Amino acid sequence: MSASRRTAGAGPIPPVDGGFRGLAEGRRAPRPKFLVRPAPAIHITPMSETPKAGGRASKGSTLGGPTVQKIPEGDDRPRLVCPDCGYIEYENPRIIVGSVSAWRDRILLCRRAIDPRRGFWTLPAGYLELNESTQEGAIREAWEEAGARIEIDGLLAVYNIARISQVQLIYRARLTSPDIAPGRESQEVALFAWDDIPWGDIAFPSVHWALRHHDELSHETSFSPPSNPPGETGDY
Repeated sequence: MSASRRTAGAGPIPPVDGGFRGLAEGRRAPRPKFLVRPAPAIHITPMSETPKAGGRASKGSTLGGPTVQKIPEGDDRPRLVCPDCGYIEYENPRIIVGSVSAWRDRILLCRRAIDPRRGFWTLPAGYLELNESTQEGAIREAWEEAGARIEIDGLLAVYNIARISQVQLIYRARLTSPDIAPGRESQEVALFAWDDIPWGDIAFPSVHWALRHHDELSHETSFSPPSNPPGETGDY
């Protein structure tokens, strides 16, 4: 079988809208042999297509905090404002970084151990951390979720998931070795040949987009990173 696996070590779709429906609703790929699963996953907050609740402490938190919603002077939309000091709490889109990482002709995928879409396959991706570049974030996510060491080739695509205020930056990358191991957010990890990718069990529409764009641009060395396919918003 085509999928490669490694044991666990220490340590950002049916139905699919738009141009990839045929892929998602095609025949289910056979499960790779010789599965080795890690110990039960730790239940933690998802690092994917789910907005994070709450917010960071603000300057106004030492007083009443930003508790009043109103349109600040000179603005055009409601914001949370501190009634004591006037501090405005701006909520900005969240940045997701990840990669389509390949070992020769095989693509790295992770089976999610967390909600949402627990048990479905995804790319190694998650929230960009403070004080790191987007490339560093993509490299870190590959290591945390799949025990994979990768080298970035370049930016593959930029996707907008407006309904949850996400911008996803997906890089094209290559593994430096086929050694992989599921991290705490993954039930298992595998290297799939194209025809063996479990299209019916892909977690999110943007994973479909990224895989398709990676395949279409695999022989290109210079290109403008694509975005959402026409009419696609990332709903599932």
